[in-house]
This record gives sequence, C-alpha cells and structure tokens, in this order.
Amino acid sequence: MPHATAQSPQTPQPRCHALLPCAGTGSRAGTATPKQYQPLDGQPLVLHTLAAFAAVERIASCWVVVAPGDDYLSQDGRLAEMRVHLAPCGGNSRAQSVFNGLQTLLAQGVAPTDWVLVHDAARCLVTSAQVNALMDACWHDPVGGLLALQLPDTLKAETHGRVSATVDRSDKWLAQTPQMFRVGALYAALKATQAQDFAGVTDEASAMEISGLRPRLVRGSAQNFKVTYPEDFALAEAILKSRS
Repeated sequence: MPHATAQSPQTPQPRCHALLPCAGTGSRAGTATPKQYQPLDGQPLVLHTLAAFAAVERIASCWVVVAPGDDYLSQDGRLAEMRVHLAPCGGNSRAQSVFNGLQTLLAQGVAPTDWVLVHDAARCLVTSAQVNALMDACWHDPVGGLLALQLPDTLKAETHGRVSATVDRSDKWLAQTPQMFRVGALYAALKATQAQDFAGVTDEASAMEISGLRPRLVRGSAQNFKVTYPEDFALAEAILKSRS
C-alpha cells in the first residue's frame, strides 16, 4: 500500500497595493490650497490620479496618506467606489509619509511579501495601462522597479550660474512613479535611513539603492509628469480634455 505524502501548504500569492503620499502643501504650485486638491477638469486633481488606480483590478487596496487633521477627502463619496482608504499619518517629508503609510499597511495585516505601488498624488496623468505595464514587468523581479523616461534633452552641469560641462545623457533616466517594491523590503530600506532623517532618499528607488539593490527601469511616458508649477495645471487640463 503506497505511503501517503504530506501535503505542504501552498504559499499564498502576493497581492499588490497602491500607496499615494498626499500630505504635501504644494508650495511651488503657487496655490492657496494644496495642489492635490486644486480643481482640474471639473474635479480635484488627486481624484484623476486615483481613477487610474481604481481601473486596475489587480490592485487589492489603495491608500492615500494625508496630513493629520486633513479631512478634505473624507467626505467624498467617490472614494468608497474606488476602494480607497485614507491614512492620516502624513509626515514632514515625502519619505516620512511613505514610511508612515507602510507602517499603516503592515498594521492592517498587509503581508511584507506583498507588492506596493507608491505614486505621487500630483502625477494625475498616469494611466491604468502604465500601471499595468509596471506590474507586468516587476511581478517576478527579485527587486522591483519604477517607471522612468530616458532623458531627451542635452544635460548641462553648472557652476556659479554658468555651464561647467555637458553631461553624457546616454545612460540618464528621469524617475517617475509609480515605483513598485515589496512592502517589507521598502519598509526596511526606509527604516535604515530614518535616523538620518531619510538623507539621500528622494524616491523609493533611491532608498532601495542605498540598501544595495538595483531597481528595474520600465519605460514610462512624457505625459506622466508631476504637476509642480502654475503652468503645469493648464497643460495637465489640456491633456485630460484631449483624452475625454
């Protein structure tokens, strides 16, 4: 009679979550209220961003990190339809907000082996197709990666307001978001720099680089820019109108 073989429990498949730091003041935008809440084509800018993620069915949950006491989005009934949760744990810097947001995810039972897509709330022109492309490229990657765009313009180095050199641009990329990493790995990478006030961390990929890893570059789009300056609002609105 053949011996019965023990059944080993299957390793649960990782899920993917979205995390949007949305606690900034947007001082460079020159607006009276934070730029993520400025109206754009009939609704607050951040809702355009969230709509792109809501259209990606593979995303298990979406979290928006807002400043403590910020209730701007809390009364918007559309968030429930988008599967959006608010995390009022924003910090004094983007890195702190992301770190606090990851703490919230882990406290809510998100597995450290799950993926997280960190995306700038002000990149309101991202598309669900771009999010899906990043997920496809990184799902089986040992590190993860980010959307980015090869630098199209001549790059100059400056000294005292004058050109000191023309820099080779052949291997230069403009980092975009989303950036996709394992929740636990990104949390550990940020925690390692927390005591130094996240020095050198300008995005999630840089935190992973500091920890010795090399994120994958996935080609993004020139339209996936971050609304930063006053003139960016008109351009973003024109693009949104052309899509609709």
